[in-house]
Amino acid sequence: MPQVLEFSDVVVRRNARNIVDHLNWTINDDERWVVLGPNGAGKTTVLQMADTLLHPTSGVVTILGERLGRTDVFDLRPRIGFASSAMARRVPPEETVLNVVLTAAYSVLGRWREDYEDIDERRALRVLAEWKLDHLADRTFGTLSDGEQKRVQIARAVMTDPELLLLDEPTASLDLGAREELLILLGGYAQAPTTPAMIMVTHHVEEIPLGFTHVLLLRDGRAVASGPIRETLTAEALTETFGVPIRLSEEGGRYAARATH
Repeated sequence: MPQVLEFSDVVVRRNARNIVDHLNWTINDDERWVVLGPNGAGKTTVLQMADTLLHPTSGVVTILGERLGRTDVFDLRPRIGFASSAMARRVPPEETVLNVVLTAAYSVLGRWREDYEDIDERRALRVLAEWKLDHLADRTFGTLSDGEQKRVQIARAVMTDPELLLLDEPTASLDLGAREELLILLGGYAQAPTTPAMIMVTHHVEEIPLGFTHVLLLRDGRAVASGPIRETLTAEALTETFGVPIRLSEEGGRYAARATH
């Protein structure tokens, strides 16, 4: 079980405040992690460091065997898949779905003068089919629904066979049907033996797909709890994380949480 990510006593400080506060965290290549916490807990900041977009104020971040700050991040980034709403806003709305996924091979958003081989296009079409998007290959990105755009982002992120896949709130803003469709696809992907290590950020336990193995609970930049999901995701840990009494239930590997009064 080789390590793909390690945070050692990591601090991110902004305006004299620790956004991430002495975080220790290790992820192995066969693990699928969900990161839970309230707004301002530091979830997105953690994900930005894992994607080499942000350096810690202090401490050590090691990604795929390379220490952040002592390696060329432009060599490291192609080994990491990242899907987020912020990235979706940078996709040209007139770009076709096929090209949105295909251009991941060159790490660009929007097709220009790159030359792609037939094997690249076949790979892109195969990935689109896996995420139930092949019928949309010729549609433009800007005409898609929110759910379809989310799936295109993930398809793009897995196009290059990354060694680490990062998902920043992939089900945010989706209606119930679109959310459940995406969670089913994510659950199937997470349980496949060839899937890379995954980290998914969310606010809601209801959005944890099947197949995710571990959870990190964050509050004010600190780890409240971290470990295997069945042992770590408890009502007590959620109560401490979100600051309100929580009742947690589980059925068939899916979770639900409610405040108690």
